[in-house]
Amino acid sequence: MRAAVYYGSGDIRVEQVDAPKSVAADEVLVAPYWCGICGTDLHEYAAGPIVIPTEPHALNGSRAPQILGHEFSAEVVEVGSAVTHLVPGDRVSVMPILACGECYYCRRGLGHLCEKMACIGLSDEWGGIAELAIVPARAAFALPENMTEVQGALVEPMAVAACGVDTAGVRPGDTVLITGGGPIGSLAAIYAAALGARVVISEPNSKRRERAAALGVGEALDPTSVDVAQYMRDLTNGRGADAAIECSGNGRALEAAIGAVRSRGTVTQTGLFTRPAEIDPMQISLRELTYNGTWCYPLNDWPRVIDLISRLGLPVEKVVTAQVDIEEIVAGFDTLLSPTGDEVKLLINARG
Repeated sequence: MRAAVYYGSGDIRVEQVDAPKSVAADEVLVAPYWCGICGTDLHEYAAGPIVIPTEPHALNGSRAPQILGHEFSAEVVEVGSAVTHLVPGDRVSVMPILACGECYYCRRGLGHLCEKMACIGLSDEWGGIAELAIVPARAAFALPENMTEVQGALVEPMAVAACGVDTAGVRPGDTVLITGGGPIGSLAAIYAAALGARVVISEPNSKRRERAAALGVGEALDPTSVDVAQYMRDLTNGRGADAAIECSGNGRALEAAIGAVRSRGTVTQTGLFTRPAEIDPMQISLRELTYNGTWCYPLNDWPRVIDLISRLGLPVEKVVTAQVDIEEIVAGFDTLLSPTGDEVKLLINARG
């Protein structure tokens, strides 16, 4: 079968690999519909391996080369003998995090902080940018009839975005700054607006800024020409935003987020940084700010996120700017990494 395989920095190959031959009792065989390229994938391509193991992984022994893809929807092809909640033909969204279930964090319901955490598409035998994949049955969640396969592939990044917004404690009537108009920032803006917040998005890339504004959930600022912190204070009678969700992994954006929130406000760090950033700790103390980090999402959040998209009609598909065949994956990575690129979210079709 065809698959997109990561070998190292700048080295992703579309090639023939052995197809799965059988499923265990608690597994399902799926045929992916769509799989998103994530910021983590981009970091691996540009500067990795970072998360993808080069030595056997402690949980499952996997190592590079790695079939990519952890944001995907799929059709169930075969179910293991112990699986009762799915049947062949079901459409599912796959929760990719694999936890040991035994460590300090897993035993306290914090599997996303598992000491041996692995991830389908990053540290597992299988990934979603392939014609077939085997996943744990507990990780496959059926999609309701009113959700599309494209929306199903966006449950994973929506879960990341929702975790950031929820951690910031966003409530109806709040004013919220989102720094970064990429896929996570855009999805965070959609969710925060659905909660009843007033949303402002800061994004320096003009094309991404236009796309963020076109979401219709809030205004979009150019931080290269606007003092974002001052703008948020002017917008709120001098107070500042109630919360800021930093989704870019950029030091200047983090600085702006801290400067933009009111006293006793909250800054949640959702974007991943690949290098250290400087902040002024005195500002945290003087204004009694809360500064949180988030790492992916609670592993039990999948049904809730699916329900949010389904019942609230969250237009998550609006963040998708391109849907391409697997053969175009390297060009897609290069476009997403370009500082002047106009793509926000790119989905890969492995079926051809």
